[in-house]
Amino acid sequence: MKGKSTLALIAVALMLFAPAARGAGFLIYEHGAAAMAMGGAFTAVANNPSAIWHNPAGLAWVPGTQAMLGGTIIYPSGSIFMPNYPGAPTIKQDDQIFTPPNVYISHTFSDRVTAGVGFMAPFGLGTSWPNTSAALFPLRYLGYKNDMKTFFVNPTIAVKLTDDLAVGLGVSYIFSDLTLDLYQSITLPPGEGLPYDLPTAMKASGNSFNFNAGILYKGKGFSLGASYRSHFNIKYAGHVTVDNSLVPAPFQPFIPTAGAVTTTFKFPDILTAGIAVNITEKLLWSFDFHTYFWGRFDSYTAEIIFPAPFSPESLTAVQNWKNSHCTRMGFEYQATEKLALRLGGFYDETPQPVETMDPNLPDNDRWAITGGIGYKIGKFVIDAAYHFEHFLARTSQHGYIFTGGVPFDPNPAAGLYKTRANLIGINLTYKF
Repeated sequence: MKGKSTLALIAVALMLFAPAARGAGFLIYEHGAAAMAMGGAFTAVANNPSAIWHNPAGLAWVPGTQAMLGGTIIYPSGSIFMPNYPGAPTIKQDDQIFTPPNVYISHTFSDRVTAGVGFMAPFGLGTSWPNTSAALFPLRYLGYKNDMKTFFVNPTIAVKLTDDLAVGLGVSYIFSDLTLDLYQSITLPPGEGLPYDLPTAMKASGNSFNFNAGILYKGKGFSLGASYRSHFNIKYAGHVTVDNSLVPAPFQPFIPTAGAVTTTFKFPDILTAGIAVNITEKLLWSFDFHTYFWGRFDSYTAEIIFPAPFSPESLTAVQNWKNSHCTRMGFEYQATEKLALRLGGFYDETPQPVETMDPNLPDNDRWAITGGIGYKIGKFVIDAAYHFEHFLARTSQHGYIFTGGVPFDPNPAAGLYKTRANLIGINLTYKF
């Protein structure tokens, strides 16, 4: 009886986990500094090897053999203000830096056919809250640290159907891993003894496949493009561990310390459409509209198996995400033959309803301003970008932490989240 009760608490704690990131749910869209500097409005531009991510049809106009290497440095910062919690604390996230890489290689085989392969990390990031002692973070039972990484290997081919029209197609192998650290509050004997905070950790990994396709038309002084990246599911499998060292020895056998966990996350389809116009011979304007089909991330189920005598648990967490949209715009000014100046911005909706918001993913609508340069040195091109992103403030009630889902006023767990991020993108391209 005690074993089943403890197991259920562990399962419930893990079910509160959702992968965390900084953009369109847990999508990262910055995979090329030139595109990043233009606010990501690159679907109808796609004029370098990063077209593999933005619009594979653009590869058809990337000449010769080119290798592009770089990444994005992401420095997020955030806080939560809990006005009803004792002391009304404002808790700041730990400093973290994320560095998703990108590598692209493309080669033109004929006047009509170009192929390439890309490596990027478009879903992921994480959050970390201060936890030098359990008492520092009131929401530690939801999670105080998590991390998700998702890597794509994306071979792609583009074909010119005419001198003005091209299509592209790619397939991706996807690998992902995730971790979650949280605390459980266990009372032993149940209902009689003192509560114990037990550090609990989950690690899991999985893989999948998806495809992407695009079309690009280049007219006189303008271009039109669209791209699609298909949805996919990843079934994660791994293990969960529980540190019961704080529990008196007679009760330790009633707490499982290691077990297996599986769960499946549903990732979205991505549809983009864009236009680019040469306002003057030197000035290019681009505009994108993106739709992320997060509505399929409606729920996920965790299966947790501990050794006998503990019974397996299967619990479902409802997410009820919605499809979301992002509007992007950018400019590129060719100041000299070697130097390009870029500027952009976007407004991105969150797919996450406030009811399922928590410290693992404090998401909300956000806007960003971007800028950067491109510079040619012989056969090399250096692109650099800066991106500032501001999330609108948002309050989550977190009522289920203390009340078992029954709301009351004032709710001690209610928190106002504020988040922003600074990003720097750098790419070096060599044209053979």
